[in-house]
Amino acid sequence: MILYHGSSIAIEAPEIRAGIYSKDFGQGFYCTELQKQAERWAKRFNNPIVSKYCYTQKCGINVLSFGNMTDDWLDFIVECRRGVAHSYDIVNGAMANDQIWNYIADYVSGVLTREQFWVLAKFKYPTQQIAFCSNTAISCLKYIDHYEVE
Repeated sequence: MILYHGSSIAIEAPEIRAGIYSKDFGQGFYCTELQKQAERWAKRFNNPIVSKYCYTQKCGINVLSFGNMTDDWLDFIVECRRGVAHSYDIVNGAMANDQIWNYIADYVSGVLTREQFWVLAKFKYPTQQIAFCSNTAISCLKYIDHYEVE
């Protein structure tokens, strides 16, 4: 499987960096199968670069996949964004972009009900992200090359 990562530099040796902000699926190295999405990620930077990887799953990798945006997906993201750790090596599913995160914050604070959240949480285009949350998971990635986004 070919995966993409958008950034400001080519990343030949991916690593997990602890940050002050919690992400959808917790700390990890985030990629996507959607090349255009990786390009959108990269365009947040002055020097937009997309790195390309080959992913080969190894035995013993603990993977959590969300095929759709579901209540389980929502609950998992809420916990991860709160900084709660999980034991998965890889988590795969839809991305909660900034607008969706505002809806999640409103849901958590009680401004929105779960039903109201789902009415608002419709993406304009498909999103997908894969978080590599352990060094074992990162070892499944092989760097291919990179390119600058115009």
